[in-house]
Amino acid sequence: MGLLIFGVLVDLWLVIVIIICVIALLAFIIQRAIRAHRQQVTTGREELIGKTATVETTLNPRGTVLFRGEHWTAISETGRVEPGEEVIINRVDSLKLYVNRK
Repeated sequence: MGLLIFGVLVDLWLVIVIIICVIALLAFIIQRAIRAHRQQVTTGREELIGKTATVETTLNPRGTVLFRGEHWTAISETGRVEPGEEVIINRVDSLKLYVNRK
């Protein structure tokens, strides 16, 4: 049994298999798009908050920290922090990080 499509006889099972494959592919793409849309933002300022950085120069209260290989100006909200200590990033204002001792 077959279907006549544009003058060509095509097996009905072939048409059914192709339709099922196309539907499965579309379902997969839609599912991935929905999952990507629901994910939390992981770039920009939102990514920095709550992460750990290492103090490069003494924070008294201003100094520099190293976060993922980048040097940032940081302001300590908990007093003096010595080089080598780890701090938690609380907020970001322009290119300054406001941090607390870990």
